[in-house]
Amino acid sequence: MTYKLAIASHSLGRASVHDLANKLDQAVQYGYEGVEIFFEDLEMIAKSYPGGFTPDNQLRAASYIKELCEKRSLTVIALQPFLFYEGLMDEEQHRLKIEKLHIWFQLVKILGTDIIQIPSNFSFDEPFSGDKAKIVQDLMEVADLGLKETPVVRFAYEGMAWSPYVSSWEDVWEIVELVNRPNFGCVLDTFHIAAKVWADPSSPKGKRVNAEEELAASLAQMEKKIDVSKVYYIQVADAEFMDPPIGDSHPWVVAPNHPPRMTWSRNGRLFAFEEGGYLPVLEISKSLVHGLGYKGWISLELFSRSIAEVGREVPEKHAKRGRDSWNKLAKSLELNQ
Repeated sequence: MTYKLAIASHSLGRASVHDLANKLDQAVQYGYEGVEIFFEDLEMIAKSYPGGFTPDNQLRAASYIKELCEKRSLTVIALQPFLFYEGLMDEEQHRLKIEKLHIWFQLVKILGTDIIQIPSNFSFDEPFSGDKAKIVQDLMEVADLGLKETPVVRFAYEGMAWSPYVSSWEDVWEIVELVNRPNFGCVLDTFHIAAKVWADPSSPKGKRVNAEEELAASLAQMEKKIDVSKVYYIQVADAEFMDPPIGDSHPWVVAPNHPPRMTWSRNGRLFAFEEGGYLPVLEISKSLVHGLGYKGWISLELFSRSIAEVGREVPEKHAKRGRDSWNKLAKSLELNQ
């Protein structure tokens, strides 16, 4: 495999608004080969069965999704996101997460993938620690459990740019090295890399002071440090320039404790090369593909207010937008597809 194009299921429309079968139909129509299954899609299907959101209905939903994907020759590349796990202070909450994980092990086997994606913790509801030893210990635990599965389950750790403790690729890579398990790697996302080191949606200029210099230095270090075999897949997205900048009175803000980068991410992402985007997506993508030498799945992940729009045509619009974006990206990167 050189490069294969995937799309996250939520990039095609919100689960509570848009039917998964229609979203997958549009993915096939516009030439995607794989899909990241967003747990919300599975959850909505499970809740539609008699008895509601039970473990058995989750497994039934996974079987249904697998059938949908097989009929369309779509590969499920990952199930995500396994949220708010590492560093939890409450032992009972930790236990419940591990209990949930054992269900996810069954889900990924049914879906035909071996990857569970874990975003770095940013919970507003459950207290969690930034102690690195605690974070590593918790992630070692899931990796070791995954090693006992047949086939082995891999974990793709991703830094959220607004997470209080693990927010940059540097943070993620340090954790990956400390966990030191053959089934524990990472996801690298152009949006989160740019949002952390280059962009600032709360600034009138939209970016940090010395943004270009800091990004160049960060990417140079990334190319030297990261073992590309630990990059399980990459995600590509741009985002809107915020005018006005995101502050407490911005209409997208739903809670005062939500970081601007999170508010921005949930509402204002774009596919690469779309009008209104301004992040250095091409520069970061070049570093990932040519600098690191990454080959494999490239997934388009979009969170935006547009995915909540009503209408069966919405998934098709997003699938087409993503495909147009990919064509421009592949040409710019001179990818041998």
